[in-house]
Amino acid sequence: MYDKERGLYIAHCANGALSITGKMANRHGLIAGATGTGKTVTLQVMAETFCQAGVPCFMADMKGDLSGISQVGKMSGFIEKRLPEFGIENPEFQSCPVRFFDVFGEQGHPMRATVSQMGPQLLSRLMQLNETQDGVLNIVFRIADERGVLIDDIKDLRAMLDWVSKHAKEYTTKYGNISTATVGAIQRALLQLESQGADRFFGLPSFDIYDLLQTEGGKGIMNVLAADKLMLQPKLYSTFLLWLLSELYTTLPEVGDLPLPKLVFFFDEAHMLFTDTSKALLDKIEQVIRLIRSKGVGIYFITQSPTDIPENILGQLGNRVQHALRAYTPKDQKAVKTAADTFRANPDFKTDEAIMNLETGEALVSFLDEKGAPAMVERAKILFPLSQIGAITEGQRLDIIKQSRIYGKYDEAKDRESAFEVLMAEAE
Repeated sequence: MYDKERGLYIAHCANGALSITGKMANRHGLIAGATGTGKTVTLQVMAETFCQAGVPCFMADMKGDLSGISQVGKMSGFIEKRLPEFGIENPEFQSCPVRFFDVFGEQGHPMRATVSQMGPQLLSRLMQLNETQDGVLNIVFRIADERGVLIDDIKDLRAMLDWVSKHAKEYTTKYGNISTATVGAIQRALLQLESQGADRFFGLPSFDIYDLLQTEGGKGIMNVLAADKLMLQPKLYSTFLLWLLSELYTTLPEVGDLPLPKLVFFFDEAHMLFTDTSKALLDKIEQVIRLIRSKGVGIYFITQSPTDIPENILGQLGNRVQHALRAYTPKDQKAVKTAADTFRANPDFKTDEAIMNLETGEALVSFLDEKGAPAMVERAKILFPLSQIGAITEGQRLDIIKQSRIYGKYDEAKDRESAFEVLMAEAE
């Protein structure tokens, strides 16, 4: 809930309202907690608060639940019971302007990137290549650059790999050995990628990052990615979102600390980003997260436990909401202690004990103050959303897609003269 008096009002504790400081909202954040403790509702409350402040958001919708943010909420017995706790008499239920996106183009506007835009480093992670195969893929991209050949989609990359394999001897002295077996292994990885549906992501027209930074009627547009199908391919999901972050980082100008961020990026199931990731790529992720805040972008990770996030990155997440954790095993107990240690202690309660006793919708909250220092942790209740909780119908989704200002911009795939056409012409 956003108003000039309280600012980005997210939760309420015994001492009053807990709000995210506008100019500190780009210092990133974390929403953590066990399954069923209220993380998704917290995400929805945060997103609509940013929306009311005129800040667009991007979020992945794992189960379709977040689509309800596009509809006006309504009073329920649960909300009515909690109104006095928040000092609210007549809540103004409202919807947010929403755009739906889908990498597969089924439940929203398609989001595409060219293979060249994705680059060899992210592509290598996506295909789970080993060090040798990664080296050869880098050589292929370098040769394509030297020849001025565009690699837009998977057929372009396949054609380029085939061409480099046939002309390997010409490049051995300059770049080192390019074995047929290694090229063959990359081709097989590409085939697997195609079978997972990734071929629909690579191509033209490529997605324009500025389409995520728009407002409507003074409200920030909520960019909701349908991720229920994408989630079945964890590597594709996390690599796609990492590409999106990298594009924002390289495209947007430096702006420093604005009164409010330009964009807030919610990264759900964040642990997937760091699983089986090379040291070089982890360093790149850390750099992007550290520096993207000066571009006016705040990143909020959503995951079950803070231990899912590497320490160097966890230390950059200043705005924290910690829902309940369960401690059934020694590993769980360690996770609870780690979560407790990340907060500035409150003498009124023991943080580690509180984490295990939180009710649904209740959380430990600590936001950065005006000077960028973490506030003392408070045991608080998260506000209720003013938009609908739960999924919308297919008909409602289709209506929103068709009424969007970008309807038709990305829907039809295009093919220009690129590596496949150039190399085929040469062969003939």
